[in-house]
Amino acid sequence: SSKVMIYNSNLDSSINKTKISGWGRRNFVKAKLITAENTTQILRFLKARENKVIITRGLGRSYGDAAQLKEEFVLKSDFLKGISISGNQVTVGGGVSISELLEVIVPQGLFLPVSPGSANVTIGGAIAADVHGKNHHVDGSFGNHIQKIIILDGNGEIRELTPYKENTNIKNNFFWATVGGMGLTGVILEATFTLINIETSFFKVDTFICNCLEELMELMLEKDKDYRYSVAWVDSLDKKNRGILTCGEHALTKELNYEKSNLLIYDAKSIANTPSVFPNGLLNRFTVKAFNELWFRKSSSPKGQSIQSISQFFHPLDGINNWNNIYGSKGFYQYQFVVPDYGIKFIAKTLKTLKENSANSFLTVLKRFGKPNNSFLSFPEPGWTLALDLPASNKKLLRVLNTLDDELAALGGKIYLAKDLRQSSEMFKRTYPSYNKWRKIKSEMDPKNIFQSDLSRRLKI
Repeated sequence: SSKVMIYNSNLDSSINKTKISGWGRRNFVKAKLITAENTTQILRFLKARENKVIITRGLGRSYGDAAQLKEEFVLKSDFLKGISISGNQVTVGGGVSISELLEVIVPQGLFLPVSPGSANVTIGGAIAADVHGKNHHVDGSFGNHIQKIIILDGNGEIRELTPYKENTNIKNNFFWATVGGMGLTGVILEATFTLINIETSFFKVDTFICNCLEELMELMLEKDKDYRYSVAWVDSLDKKNRGILTCGEHALTKELNYEKSNLLIYDAKSIANTPSVFPNGLLNRFTVKAFNELWFRKSSSPKGQSIQSISQFFHPLDGINNWNNIYGSKGFYQYQFVVPDYGIKFIAKTLKTLKENSANSFLTVLKRFGKPNNSFLSFPEPGWTLALDLPASNKKLLRVLNTLDDELAALGGKIYLAKDLRQSSEMFKRTYPSYNKWRKIKSEMDPKNIFQSDLSRRLKI
């Protein structure tokens, strides 16, 4: 068995180590997976022995090492379920997935204020990473919309956290250390946040074809003013880095010819499965180039405005189970960074450098960020964010990324912790200036440093 059952009586358990990794399928480690039935069991478990360390793990969609802890305890959040709706607010268990939540709220004409690129993410994980979506330039990140968090901290206390201290406009540091805190302040048991009202579960989508990166970025700036949702795909192997900009808005009832009974539906069924492991080297310059050409031609065909479902618009890769297997047994790294507007040239520099070193990105996504929130470790900052999936089989990759890191830091940029598996502690502390403030708050919430992960150990936080 890969489960560690915790018993109410004496917490004795038979522990079998299980091999786990992040979504990038790198740095597999053996960990002691814990499956609990309720919060009381976890409280007893935390108080049972001294010098215990633990991290919470949802669905394992952090790309790197944020939800693993080598040779130590990893708490599965499966038991943290429950959904309760009151008006346009919802209270959700930390182990509920976005997909599970959408199944409940969409038929009631409600939708998430922020949707990340996968629905196979737990609410606890979404808060811990302060996830963002295609609408950050308008609505900010997930943490902006949370009203309350219930957390079990390192003192063994269950705390209720709100964005601001009671009856004041002073920010609650415990709350903002938990939002974006990568699970290092405690176990997120549940959260209450605001939903938005929708008439239909469909989106009006406009697609714009750009023949070079400069044209694409200029158009993105222009369309920011016109659309709530916006994302660009970049052909990283094209000489001019041509791209496709996709912009969307919620479709209204009067804009659709559908039957009324079908206007509020959510279907997240997978359409395909990938083999457990693809042959190493299958994703090379030629196969990626061929895919990019097909994708560009498909998007270039004259369609005008299209209507897309939630899954089509927000979570296209969820339709393919275990798509991360396409990178072979060596897995992949995702390199996602944000750079201020004045560092715009770094986008082209990154694409050129990776191309010159045969680091072929199968999926290259460019988005715009708006204002940040009060979180100490949240990723989004005003400017541009580029995300690239890079096969780990390239022996030059880590050296190249380290060089890019130095330039990124000099420009005031930083790397997304939920996607990271390789940046140095020095890079992190250089680019997250609020780290020291966060560390002091973490020491109040978790004085014995019970909550750790391979990420926190690597970054020495």
